This record gives sequence, structure tokens and C-alpha cells, in this order.
Amino acid sequence: PICDLPAFKNLSESQQTEQRWALMSWFLSQFLHGEQGALVAAAQVTEAVPWLDAKLYGSTQVVDEGRHVETFHRYLSEKLGKLYEINDNLYVVIDALMLNESWDVKFLGMQIMIEGLALGAFGSIRHATQEPLLKELLGRVIADEARHVHFGVIALGEQWAEGMTERERRYREDWALEVSIQLRNRFLAHEFYDEYWAAHMSRNEWDELVLGSPLMANFRRNMFKRIMPNLRRLGLLSERVQRHYEAMGLYDLSYG
Repeated sequence: PICDLPAFKNLSESQQTEQRWALMSWFLSQFLHGEQGALVAAAQVTEAVPWLDAKLYGSTQVVDEGRHVETFHRYLSEKLGKLYEINDNLYVVIDALMLNESWDVKFLGMQIMIEGLALGAFGSIRHATQEPLLKELLGRVIADEARHVHFGVIALGEQWAEGMTERERRYREDWALEVSIQLRNRFLAHEFYDEYWAAHMSRNEWDELVLGSPLMANFRRNMFKRIMPNLRRLGLLSERVQRHYEAMGLYDLSYG
């Protein structure tokens, strides 16, 4: 999103390369923190879910998430040599997941929302990068995440088929919307902005730049098109909330 800025074009080639490297480090750092949250959430759900088959599958997901944490951490520390702290928006989502007492809400937040968004984000970067190790790494993680999302849709569909009150359904629908807002804001890259661009523009100007960037708009579209169909299948995308997704540019009719 910064490549067309006059201030970026005026930087030396080495400075431009540093910022590209730093921005990729920021993206992969947030993926690492997401996987750390997924590891803890998967362990919690495995303990709390009430039937044996789900516990058995959940145990395999815990192993997957642990492998992802190690992989991203090694790539960041041994290859890129730069690691950013967790983004505030992602922290809020993961903290809410950890503290929520309902296992199905944990499932919704992790399996459908965070894992679904990760599928789109991983796929976008895998398509764009020419770095062979990162491309293979992301391909392997994507295969795992696709299984996790599919399991979440099946498990929640079976659980909720037994019946929810309208109040319970609306709570989960609103909860998914709030998580979507936080996950959209997660990719405003404020930590990168603070390091490189805070002296050049206000944070509001930076947010407008990122939200208005065609590159980032396509990135968000690729992420959320993985989430929206599953929310509809689970009955959490009524007209009441759909208009809010549309207003944020996170939904269009092609999502089904």
C-alpha cells in the first residue's frame, strides 16, 4: 500500500527493500501470534467439546497448531531476523476467545473466523511471493487450516442443528460481526506504521491509505470470502448484519 507514496519513491533502494522486508516480517509475525492463539484455543476446545470424535480430531489439531507455531517462529527468527509484537486487534480477539465459557463460541471464533481468515491471507501471500521456502511453508499450513475450517463447519452445524434460541443465535451472529471488525482492523499494520511512517502522516491518514489501497482491498476480499459462505451455512448472516459487512467492504453477492 505504500509503493505509490512520493515519500516512499524518494527513498533509496536499500531503504525501500528494508521496508518491504519489515512489512513481510510484520505480516508473518501476526500469523505466528494467530497460530499461538489457535494452539491454546484448540487445546481448550478439545477439553470442553462434549463428544469423543471431536476430542480425537481436536487432539490432532493441537499438534498441527504447535507445528505451525514452531515453523513461523523459525522462519521469522532464523531467516528474516525480525519479530513484531501481537497486534492490539488480534490480542482482543484471542483474549475474548480464551475467556469465553461456551465451547461453541470458541469454535466459531477460532475454526470459522480466525482459521478461515488465515486461509485467505496465507493464500494471498503464497500467490504473491517468489520466495520458494515461504511458498512451500504456506502451502503446507494451508492444507492443515482447510481441514480445521471444514471440521468447524461440520461440528457447529451438527451442534446447532439440535436447536438454538433466537437470542443465542443473535448473540453468536453479533459476536462474529465484532470479531470480523477486529480482524479487518488487524491488517492496518499500525506497528509497522509506528516504526516507519508516524513522522510522515497521522494514523488516520495511514488508515485511509491502507483501507483505500486496491492491493489491500483485494487482500481483505480474499480473506473474507473464506468466512462469509460458512457464516451463511451456519445461519449467522441474516440481513440484519449483512448490511454491516457490506458497509465495511467485507461482503458482496459473489460470496454466495
